[in-house]
Amino acid sequence: MSKKIAIVSCSNSCIDYFEHPYDIAVFRSSLHLGGEDFLDYVDISAEEFYQRLIDNPSLFPSSSYMPLGQMIEILNEKKQQGYDTVIIITISKEMSGIYNASLIAGEAVDGLDVIVFDSKTLAYPQAKMVLTAAKMASEEESVSEILQALEHIRDNNKIYFTVHTLDYLVKNGRLSGASGYIGNKLKIKPLLTITQDGFVETVEKIRTFHKAVSRMMEIFFEEIEPYEVEVFITHANNPETKDKLIEMLSEKRPEIKKIHELPLTAVVGAHAGPKTIGIGYIKVQERKQ
Repeated sequence: MSKKIAIVSCSNSCIDYFEHPYDIAVFRSSLHLGGEDFLDYVDISAEEFYQRLIDNPSLFPSSSYMPLGQMIEILNEKKQQGYDTVIIITISKEMSGIYNASLIAGEAVDGLDVIVFDSKTLAYPQAKMVLTAAKMASEEESVSEILQALEHIRDNNKIYFTVHTLDYLVKNGRLSGASGYIGNKLKIKPLLTITQDGFVETVEKIRTFHKAVSRMMEIFFEEIEPYEVEVFITHANNPETKDKLIEMLSEKRPEIKKIHELPLTAVVGAHAGPKTIGIGYIKVQERKQ
């Protein structure tokens, strides 16, 4: 008898911004902004959030993940709905405590097999894992087959991004105040990536946002040259730069017709700031010569 498998995501995946037919529960983070608390996506959209930061630069956003008790409630609901297995797909454990909290929540629910899968990333690649798992579960694929598919996506994706300002990295403790001050004075924009181990890493430090975006695309095109890829662009309310990236893609790789566009969820954007832009890919196969 096949297991009844439920899929759970955290809101860092941007899963809320996808239309899909699946019953996917979300461990939803909260935003703390100007003395108010907002449930990510439910109380405030990414676009609204970034507009608030632009309208009032003195606002200092922070975030917190779902309380453990609420995670346990969601898992108990899945048990009551007749599921005997839950696969939770989280943001990289190197970026958030959600992974470890999910492990604790899973251990607190008797009679339910809870598997916590570290996506080692966020945004579109994480959403791709969630949607793939949900589709496979709906088709009654086994847990081992689903995990194998998730590992394949996890091991074959890459994302690059650059921030418009260093202020939010400083405010959220990702960069020292002195480094941020000097960086802003020199118009330094770090080109960042997420490593295979799930850490955010600086690739290069570049003068001006425009040059950082150009260098990001240069590296991106070099890396995808041998492959057929699934491309995604994520941004923090920066449609102008997003459109520029799409134009560059259509010129350089016109055979790539489908480009997934999605906002950088507000909880992630609280650490990166408005106008952040990212581009990435998931390898499909090697290109035919």
